[in-house]
Amino acid sequence: MLERITPGIDKFYVACGKTDMRMGINGLVNKITTEFKLEPCENSALLFCGIRKDRIKVLLWDGSRFILMYKRVERGSFKWPRNHTEAKQISVQQLEWLLRGMEIEPVKPIEKITGARFTERNSVVQNLLKS
Repeated sequence: MLERITPGIDKFYVACGKTDMRMGINGLVNKITTEFKLEPCENSALLFCGIRKDRIKVLLWDGSRFILMYKRVERGSFKWPRNHTEAKQISVQQLEWLLRGMEIEPVKPIEKITGARFTERNSVVQNLLKS
């Protein structure tokens, strides 16, 4: 599917949260323009997901008309971002991950430790090793 939608597409957006999957092209275009304040006639693809997370819709503009694609998985689900009601721009790599059922963002980013915090954690580890 990825090979079919990436040529000529500059940006990919994920509509975070839940979308009513009964919506057709007109409803999705209305959602894009009113809720997300995006221009649907750009070289962009917008991805939408419903409550069950086992199907997505991809809406894109090919220069003269809208194309609506639908993908459903038989087993498993898409790891869809649910915490926002916004359109989040994603990279091609994140799109690949999403379509393969992987998370597009790290669940818990690695924390950078510097200075006094490093010394504090290092002493806790040394005390545990002594015990």
